[in-house]
Parts: sequence; C-alpha cells; structure tokens
Amino acid sequence: MAWIDIFANAKYDFMGKRRIFYVIYILLITFSIFVIFLKGINFGIDFTGGNLVQISTKNSDISKIRNALSQLNLKDISVQNFGQEKDYIIRYSSEVDAQVVVNKLKEILNDEIILQRAEKVGPTIGSELRKQAFILSIIAIGLILIYIWIRFDFYFGFGTILALIIDLIMVLGLYSLFQLEFSTITVAAILTIIGYDVNDSVIIADRIREFLKRYEGLKLESQKLIEIYNNGINSTLSRTIITSLSTLIVVVALLLFGGPVLYGFSFILFWGIIFGTLSSIFIVSAIALDLKIRKKV
Repeated sequence: MAWIDIFANAKYDFMGKRRIFYVIYILLITFSIFVIFLKGINFGIDFTGGNLVQISTKNSDISKIRNALSQLNLKDISVQNFGQEKDYIIRYSSEVDAQVVVNKLKEILNDEIILQRAEKVGPTIGSELRKQAFILSIIAIGLILIYIWIRFDFYFGFGTILALIIDLIMVLGLYSLFQLEFSTITVAAILTIIGYDVNDSVIIADRIREFLKRYEGLKLESQKLIEIYNNGINSTLSRTIITSLSTLIVVVALLLFGGPVLYGFSFILFWGIIFGTLSSIFIVSAIALDLKIRKKV
C-alpha cells in the first residue's frame, strides 16, 4: 500500500524540529490543566460515595424527571440519559433508598417507571478507592521508570515517564471538558494506556540503542546524535503507525457499539493511544536526546 511505503522509507527530521513539538505540547498541557481546574473531574460514586439509580420510563423525558427530583429534597442530584432514549441514570448523595425515590417519581409523574439498577457507596469507601487508585498509578509509573532505566538509560526512562504524565494530563483534560464520569473503569483504562504508551516508547528506544552501539566508544557530536535518533524513529515509524491504527479500529468499534457502560473506557483508550503514539514519536526521544546533549556540554 502506498501510504505504508511512505512510512517505511521515512527520513523525517523529527529531532531537528523537536523544539516546535515542545511548544505545541506545552500549549496542549496548559489548555488541559486550565480545563481541569475550571471544570474539575466528574468523579462517580465509586470515589465520592452516594447512590446510583438506573430507571426506565414510558413517557417522561429528562426535564420532567429533573423537576420531579427537585421536589424530593435530595442532595447533589444529577440526571443523564443512559442507553435507550427513556433510560436514565440518577445520582444523589442523600441517605434515601432507591425504591423510595422510584415510588415518589411514579406518584409525581404518574408514569410507569421501572428500577433497573441501584448501587450505593459510602463516602469512606469512595475516599479509600480514590486513594488506592492514585497509589496504584504512582506505583505503575515508578516501576516503569525503573524498568526503562535498567534496560536502557535514565534519559529514556525520564523521557518516557514525562511523556506519559503529559499524555494522561491531556486525556484527563478531555475527560473534564466533556464531563465524563470518572469511575473505577476509568482507572482500568488509564492503567491500560500506561502499558500501551510504554510499549511504543520501548520499541523506539531499543532501535536507537542498536544504532548507538555502532558508535560505541566514540565521542559523538550533537548533530550525529540527532541523525542517529532520527534514524531510530524513522526505522520504527511504519510499525508504530500500523500498530496504533489497527488498535484504534477496535477501540472505535467499542466507542460506537460498546454502549454507555464502555464509553468512558473506550474514550480513554482512543485518545490515550493517539496521544501515546504521538508522544513516543515526538517527545520521548527528544527529551532523551536533549538530556544526553546537555550531559556532554
């Protein structure tokens, strides 16, 4: 295929343009952090504690349900469509049983309302889950740094971790922008992305190491290092692009047909794969290269 041949014979000067990529990523990070601070993260009841009630109605729309719930004196109410047109998810933090809420809605709306699902998480458990998710992510990132440091060097380890943190900030920025619910499923998706991003970075780092071994024992000038790093990235570019596109096809299918339960998980995977692929090409090696050049100076 012609477009694959373009990547197979690539001779792009990624490292020569690395400062342009730095500026682009700084702007993206700044925007993501701004959105996160402005809109916040929409933590689900897994982390905040509270009640989740899934109902289906015959005639009532979302505005009528919101009006009816406002009469029940419940705290922190949120309502959203879920799945079918007349299916809804209701969240609230008050200590009121789900069946009581459903019965009250039936009386107020004079409609047929069916309770599909009810979940309750205490605030202590929610806080503990949030703490555990944070610790788990830190441990995963720390282990990755140690692994890459041992297998390659500190420069690639630092570059990989920094790019990974950048990717996660940008994904969370989008998650905050669209106010998607952050649940334990989201944490699973983030951990999946961490592994996927590192895989791309390791492949590129391994190829660069192979090229550097040809000059083992020699003192290399900055321009020669740039050439070697470019050759390493270009030689793996076809494999990186094809693998990411193949994975994205499956993830897009999940986004389109996986339903609302898997939407958040698929959303994280979709953007995480895109950001991870781009950062493994444009950022990881660039950071490693600049650190190596700085050490020489």
